[in-house]
Amino acid sequence: MASFNKVILMGNLTRDPETRVTATGLTICKLGLAVSRVYSTKDGERKEETTFVDIDAFGKQAEVITKYMRKGKAIHVEGRLKLDQWEGNDGQKRSKLGVVLENFQFVGGRDDGDSSSGSSYEKSSPPARESKPASSTEDSLDDDVPF
Repeated sequence: MASFNKVILMGNLTRDPETRVTATGLTICKLGLAVSRVYSTKDGERKEETTFVDIDAFGKQAEVITKYMRKGKAIHVEGRLKLDQWEGNDGQKRSKLGVVLENFQFVGGRDDGDSSSGSSYEKSSPPARESKPASSTEDSLDDDVPF
């Protein structure tokens, strides 16, 4: 039996990441992602539908997401579907489809929220390079190359 389980989503976090560390030292991060779809009806009316997806991240990826992501930030996620099943307090069987994160990318630019002192990225970046004029040796080599 052939099967393939891959999910690719891009959206915004609905809440700050919820992180915990297990007794064995594994970091687990739970995210809520809102993914929107905009479409037009037959009457030309513009509609938007939003799907909310729960995502679980583990290990180093969970640590990085916890450090840099906050509610409202955009993220691109690749993962696999996983069905969670449990019995509720009322004895009813329950289930929920979620995503286990396998890979991700941050979307958008840096925004530390503190514009008065500049970003930490700018403070830690090396100085800009100065352009150097080409030497006469390099110029003469370029002139001899046949095209």
